[in-house]
Amino acid sequence: MIAENMSLGILSLPSAMATLGLVPGVIILVGMSGVSWYTGYVIGQFKLRFPQTHSMGDAGELILGRFGREMMGIGQLLLLIFLMASHILTFSVLFNTITGHGTCTIVFAVIGMVVSFIGALPRTMNKVYYMSIVSCISIIAATFITMISIGVQAPAHVQVDATRDVSFQDAFLAVCNIIFAYITHVAFFGLISEMRDPREFPKSLTMLQVVDTSMYVVTAIVAYRYAGPDIASPALSSAGPVMKKVAYGIAMPTVVIAGVIYGHVACKYIYVRVFRGSDHMHQKSMLAVGTWVGIALALWVIAWVIAESIPVFNDLLSLISALFGSWFSYGFPAIFWLVMNKGVWFSSPRKILLTIVNLIILGIACAICGLGLYVSGKSIHENSSSASWTCANNAV
Repeated sequence: MIAENMSLGILSLPSAMATLGLVPGVIILVGMSGVSWYTGYVIGQFKLRFPQTHSMGDAGELILGRFGREMMGIGQLLLLIFLMASHILTFSVLFNTITGHGTCTIVFAVIGMVVSFIGALPRTMNKVYYMSIVSCISIIAATFITMISIGVQAPAHVQVDATRDVSFQDAFLAVCNIIFAYITHVAFFGLISEMRDPREFPKSLTMLQVVDTSMYVVTAIVAYRYAGPDIASPALSSAGPVMKKVAYGIAMPTVVIAGVIYGHVACKYIYVRVFRGSDHMHQKSMLAVGTWVGIALALWVIAWVIAESIPVFNDLLSLISALFGSWFSYGFPAIFWLVMNKGVWFSSPRKILLTIVNLIILGIACAICGLGLYVSGKSIHENSSSASWTCANNAV
């Protein structure tokens, strides 16, 4: 779970901290972690109540029938495609940094798309566990190298603000970037299904939140403390002319592997929907293999188009948070609780309190979605219009 959760999100946190200021940044980072822990716990309880639930689509079917299944299933697929796009975008930033903008950025993005497409071609991923471990170690190592490099090269006096006076747009974009770090709730049903004893999930969830949040807070504070308000996003770009190339090189497994895993899950969702109940599911016939290759190619091309259309790292992450993180990590779990406790919302003081809490979380999800879409759309319009579909260097 830690390997699944700790990926690109950590790279935008120092920038978010620099935008919000130290105190609001830490409060929001820890606060959203607490809410994420609770909503993750609710997902675990929903799974125990309805053991047949293996995905968000299954949960949607229990709540709203076939419409709910299709709505949440398509939402999950779109989230995966946007996450794939974020990895293609980061791949282009990575190679622009390492090569010193050695060629057109679109070329690097195409290479990233092709590499990811090839990685997603196998229909089974028996080594996902080991790949996830490599990905996790990669991003942690790159992050520590960045923090050390920033600290070593820091000037004598760095401006660090407890609070900052920023526009609503910039502030909420930073909040959405923080939310992106807690966006993996969409995978919890599948992860719980793989557990030997699903009742142990709260322990795993607690460990996840403690480890990830500690890493997030330390990274954001240290990088902001020594780099100041000009910290780049992704944060690896602030490690210095030489060390940022080293950091990006070490982060390459995360950029590729995590993207490939997202792509594989997205391909598998469509493939299973197409061949469910047929003999082609596990065959290696031309039809089965050709369909898988076609699905993978189509999804990675769509992801590449998104990455080229929204070529600003923070903007893409905030859009993903607003569109999908708001609901899969906060809104839907609150609805799950209300469904599980239908008829007893006001049966006791404890139930009344929890009902209010979940309604507040649902309201937070609506606010993140609505306001997040507004500020993300405005920022994309302002930042990306001249950089979309160009050879311009997107490395900071």
